[in-house]
Amino acid sequence: MIILGTNSIKDTGYNVANSYRSNSGDSPKLSKTFSSASNSNTTFTVSAWVKRSKLGANQDVVSAFRSSDGLQTDLIRFGSGDDLEFYAHTTNSSGNADIQTNRLFRDVGAWYHIVVRVDTTQGTDTNRVRIYVNGVQETSFSTSNYMNQNGTIIWGLGSGTEHTIGAVGTSNYFGGYVAEVVYLDSQSVAPTTFGEFDDDSGIWKPINVSGLTFGNNSFYLDFENSAELGTDASGNSHTFTENNIAATDQSTDTCTNNFATLNPLYTNTTSDIIFANGNLDGSMTDNTKAGSYTTIGMTSGKFYCEVKIIEFQNAGEAVVGVSGRPASDMIDNKNVGDTTQSVGYRTNGQSEIASTTASYGDSYTTNDIIGIALDVDNSKLYFSKNGTFQNSGDPTSGSTGTGALSMPVGVSSCEAGAYFFGFGDNTTASSSAHKFSFNFGSPSFAISSGNTDAEGFGNFEFAVPSGYFSLNSKNLAEYG
Repeated sequence: MIILGTNSIKDTGYNVANSYRSNSGDSPKLSKTFSSASNSNTTFTVSAWVKRSKLGANQDVVSAFRSSDGLQTDLIRFGSGDDLEFYAHTTNSSGNADIQTNRLFRDVGAWYHIVVRVDTTQGTDTNRVRIYVNGVQETSFSTSNYMNQNGTIIWGLGSGTEHTIGAVGTSNYFGGYVAEVVYLDSQSVAPTTFGEFDDDSGIWKPINVSGLTFGNNSFYLDFENSAELGTDASGNSHTFTENNIAATDQSTDTCTNNFATLNPLYTNTTSDIIFANGNLDGSMTDNTKAGSYTTIGMTSGKFYCEVKIIEFQNAGEAVVGVSGRPASDMIDNKNVGDTTQSVGYRTNGQSEIASTTASYGDSYTTNDIIGIALDVDNSKLYFSKNGTFQNSGDPTSGSTGTGALSMPVGVSSCEAGAYFFGFGDNTTASSSAHKFSFNFGSPSFAISSGNTDAEGFGNFEFAVPSGYFSLNSKNLAEYG
């Protein structure tokens, strides 16, 4: 759970505009085979910013793969135990490298900066592979096998070696967000080449890398071209081929502006919720009360999101809304609207406040878009259907709360000390099937109009109410 938001810095100096959202269920990857060999296959650096959405599975962030010579593989990946691993075959029988951290990486609301620098010419084995996360070197490993001195590996090699973002070969597809991927051929450099600690907050943040020296097979993927997300911005024209990737996989959720997503750690353990598209989509097909909430909580201010109904069965069961106790809701087999600290809007048009339902607005169905406007300061909540606020609601009415639904308790009395957007299935009836796609400002579905908040953040189907903002770290730093 994040209350104020990871990387919650109003102005970082350098801003990353876009990331690539990888939905592992689509088997997506960006791949490139270089036409010529690297300047050196003993020395290189890989840097990437990542935000995880899927846990508990082998997922490759950056890899090199050659099907000849015994399926040689070099990779940086999160293991099935959520550790971080660097593995590399050597091509001159110099011993394979396999380095796995003791530290685990299970925060689905945080951006991690990973740097792996390799220089096999080093006399000290631990200097041949160095791993850094958020500017700090990892030194505690469950496995620490280093290649012999002057070992050669396949990173940067030409014909027959596929370099991939988000997979290795046709397996271990990554689920999450990737930004600012840099490969420096024949250079072993420190993480300060790519980032720095913020003077005020102490948070590790990216710096502009466009001025680096990009030798031979070096590349820099900034994901700013939605029509071709694999475009190389280094000047070397090493554009990667897209595989099962769409323009909507470009995201504005980045390491300098972290957007809310749904949180797979907030789920009932007996339910069967499937998360997809960077944890923006949530679906359930069981007969248990099930749901989830956002990674980021709101302690003050006014925030807006949209929810597209992709699928639902049995009117009245599916619900979206706000809760102040997400962790206990999951333990108690309850959902948004079903507890003393939550309010929901059901598909049958009813409101549900602290388990009590009442007539409220229009029913909604597949392809409808529900807007949720939360006034945290006044504990007021407004819902719209396809741009029209229900119950003649006026989100700009402040403490008057015209047409608002009132939160049962103020934010200071919430179990979590914050409000969270969420969704759920409020029945144990069989044959239920619901799917929601949330838009916190960087949607996974196509938008036909395109509306932003007053800060210029977000991409919404309908107008954001005046004074309300998309749920991201920059807005939290300013208004939350």
